[in-house]
Amino acid sequence: MTDQTTTIATGDGLAMPLLGLGVWQAAEGAQTRRAVGWALEAGYRHIDTAQAYGNERSVGEALRESGVPRQDVFLTTKFRPGRRDPERELQASLQRLGVDQVDLYLVHWPQGGPTRAWAGMERAARHGLTKAIGVSNFAADDLDAVLAGAAIAPAVNQVQFSPFQFRRALLDACRRRGVVLEAYSPLTRGRNLAHPTVARIASRLRRTPAQVLLRWAVQRGIPVIPKSVRRERIAENAQVFGFELGVDDLDALDGLDRTGGTDRALEHPWW
Repeated sequence: MTDQTTTIATGDGLAMPLLGLGVWQAAEGAQTRRAVGWALEAGYRHIDTAQAYGNERSVGEALRESGVPRQDVFLTTKFRPGRRDPERELQASLQRLGVDQVDLYLVHWPQGGPTRAWAGMERAARHGLTKAIGVSNFAADDLDAVLAGAAIAPAVNQVQFSPFQFRRALLDACRRRGVVLEAYSPLTRGRNLAHPTVARIASRLRRTPAQVLLRWAVQRGIPVIPKSVRRERIAENAQVFGFELGVDDLDALDGLDRTGGTDRALEHPWW
């Protein structure tokens, strides 16, 4: 399988694969190593971790064990905002990952205000520790605050996004500002896979509900990072480039939104 390496260009010229594996809540050790290894074996070339996940070391081990050249894998980690210095924390992440540089480094959430960490993020980029920097869980207003004083603009805003969290105004705001919106929890953590609309489209297309939800995003050029630690699900989730949703399908899925098309990243911030 090779289609899943289909990419989107970020504003700074990086080729970001539209499909990646997220490892949130994957346990450090064998569980993460297996999941990442299976994903790379299935053709994924995009792995997303974070300092807060506690599994960067296992991600790096799996990458080395896979035999896939480092330059062929788009690797993301995220700064834990409760810490003081994004550059120092990234240096520690690189040691745990066993790499010299990540492709993308994100502020995980805007704790302490959206601009608090940005100067340190820019230092990390200027010193070559990451190819690109961005944010996660940032609303449109948060993005504007960063952009107002940024020497390096955020390349990506990673947010909760699916047909059920169709943050249309936030997607539009990102695109107007040249920021790629990336979707986490694109499968709604499994909560809506049995929804009648999703199930009906999946049955007609002879696809899984998960494939339908992922296709809804990638057909719009939105990168997705579904999380799974099951080999068969990881392989199934990769099969999203060999079919298309029709206009009626897209409209039906769009109608499932529960956010009112908000420009906010979260209904209830946890910090």
